[in-house]
Amino acid sequence: MRRLAETCARLRYVVVAAWLVTTIGLSVLAGAVGGQTEDDYSLPGSESERASEILADGGFSFGGGTQAQLVLQRDGGLDDPETRAVVDDLVAEVQAAAPGARVTSPFSQEGSFQMSEDGEIAYVAVDLPEQDPEELADLSEELEQTRERYSGDTLTVELGGLVVEQGESGPPSEVIGILAAVVILLFAFGSVFAMGLPILVGVVGAASGVAVVGLGARWVDMPTFAAPVAAMIAIGVGIDYALLVVTRYREALATGSATREAIVVALTTAGRSVLFAGVTVVIASLGLVLMDLKLITGVALGIAGSVLVTMLAAVTLLPALLALVGPRIDRFSVRRRHEDHDGGPARRWSRQVQRRPLPWAVAATAVLVLLSLPVLDMRLGFSDAGTKPTSDTSRRAYDLLAEGFGAGTNGPLVVAVRGSADAGPAYEELGDALRATDGVAQVSPPVVAPSGDVALLQVVPTTGPREEETTDLVHRLRDEVLPAAVEDPLTDVAVGGSTAAAVDFADYNAERLPLFLTVVLGLALLLLMAVFRGLPVAVQAVVVNLLSIGASFGATVAVFQWGWGVDLLDLGAAGPFEAWAPMMLIAIVFGLSMDYEVFLLSRIREEYERSGDNAEAVAEGLARTARVITAAAAIMVCVFGSFVLGTSRELQLFGFGLTFAVLIDATVVRMVLVPAVMELLGDRNWWLPRWLDRSLPHVTIETAPRPEPVDA
Repeated sequence: MRRLAETCARLRYVVVAAWLVTTIGLSVLAGAVGGQTEDDYSLPGSESERASEILADGGFSFGGGTQAQLVLQRDGGLDDPETRAVVDDLVAEVQAAAPGARVTSPFSQEGSFQMSEDGEIAYVAVDLPEQDPEELADLSEELEQTRERYSGDTLTVELGGLVVEQGESGPPSEVIGILAAVVILLFAFGSVFAMGLPILVGVVGAASGVAVVGLGARWVDMPTFAAPVAAMIAIGVGIDYALLVVTRYREALATGSATREAIVVALTTAGRSVLFAGVTVVIASLGLVLMDLKLITGVALGIAGSVLVTMLAAVTLLPALLALVGPRIDRFSVRRRHEDHDGGPARRWSRQVQRRPLPWAVAATAVLVLLSLPVLDMRLGFSDAGTKPTSDTSRRAYDLLAEGFGAGTNGPLVVAVRGSADAGPAYEELGDALRATDGVAQVSPPVVAPSGDVALLQVVPTTGPREEETTDLVHRLRDEVLPAAVEDPLTDVAVGGSTAAAVDFADYNAERLPLFLTVVLGLALLLLMAVFRGLPVAVQAVVVNLLSIGASFGATVAVFQWGWGVDLLDLGAAGPFEAWAPMMLIAIVFGLSMDYEVFLLSRIREEYERSGDNAEAVAEGLARTARVITAAAAIMVCVFGSFVLGTSRELQLFGFGLTFAVLIDATVVRMVLVPAVMELLGDRNWWLPRWLDRSLPHVTIETAPRPEPVDA
């Protein structure tokens, strides 16, 4: 690290120019040759995937394109000459806007089932061929304009379907987070230069991360939310990492060090923590690739790539920028210079906690356990148009379809059957068994392939696609109804469709979540023991990390699944916990918690080795790090919290989970629970069995280097 710091300081102009060219080059390259993002929730080997294969073998073609609906509603009924004429004009206009689509009117013979029983609600079905996201976005805008022209006082027209969801975009949440970070850094540092460097590193990391996702999409399936998530993480960790390095640099300058010596000190202390924390996040993210899911793999690679680039910027670009700025780091001060280097308030707080550690530890643990209780009711699944705010046309279309045709219309199940060529009567018997099942509202007559050995039955549940009762119905059909109804062992029956695929994806993740959590926490235990040479301190760090994750999940379940505060946050409606989010949150929260853990414990360990007094080491370590941890956490909260202001429920949930985890970790955990537990354990914090001490590698972090002559 010393050699890297000196090289970046000496070649500062070359390093800055290289990063400028790299960032711009990656962005241009991603725009020119980058791939297209796509949300692929398929799960190889699942029953829903088998249903798709059966239908494909029978010549059925589903899912190749996109479906949309123009939902119509008129009090008193739609079937009158004037309304018919208006609908005919609307259908003709939609057909002209999408010449390759199949547009079906509810007044046609083919679309007779598209009219509700009371005749007041109907929909125009629009089946589109496969198109790229840009074409879908353009068509979405045209259909929205058509909707606005035909929707009036007597006739209501709403636009629903995947095309609308793909064409929507939220506000630039990253900008809101960066502006908030600017204010916090100005307050923390009081200098424009000191504020600007972390912001610059965060922006470089975000721009490069988004470009990496764009380029990666050429070879790997990337979901549509991979780029915003990568940008969110890159901005947060980039500012966080740079904040630690700049703080150490300013402290070194304050003790009389020359510019290059201060850069060496900053990089060999805080820079090591940055590398440790960054590599931890990258490893945890890449561990998600082992799940072998296209959706999670794409996001995991995007996060790992953006964090890796940001980490490299923090240990190469930032030292070069510090060399350019030099001792002028505190120029353009926005307030009178007054630095709290002794950390008086934090030290006094630590002493207060240490005087009565047991009550403080019990109280903090009780708070975290209480916040974690909703996790027991966590249900994985996916949001849909029904979770959007009522101001959204796709939400209103969703509600009208549920009102006119039943809640299950928005997520029908598909039963695929492969039997013998003369299995017609068996198909009818299967349909009768499905109609007699609790939770089934409607079953279509079997549609038989020309070969006669494959049939399709559409099953409409009585409940919506994101409801727990619908998930139970899918399991009941697979485990009880279909095995009892199909006695022929040569007949292959599978339940598929988008709703069943979502159930398969959620079940797959739920089964593997405990294993992934165990692997992540086990990795944390080994790393912390290797760094701090203490088994108790490593165990307590893992336990409090688990409590932070639990509290974050609990709060997210309460808000997004139970619906507490959905109106206040304008989240639309309650729904399940996004199935892909838990593992992502565990990986990122684990990495961020390790960042704060290392930064705090390394200072405590440093003081303990100097004084041999555990109580004094805890108080001094907290005093030296509280201000930086608080500022870093505040920035993270603003950056991640800004995504709750967006329109994508997936990003809202992910941002809220990260925000709450960071907030709890930097307050209840670092400021209360850790000092209380370390005071209770005393010198036992640093006990390590001899055999383990010999087995573990020695990893040194945050140890100040010996002074060596360097050029100013």
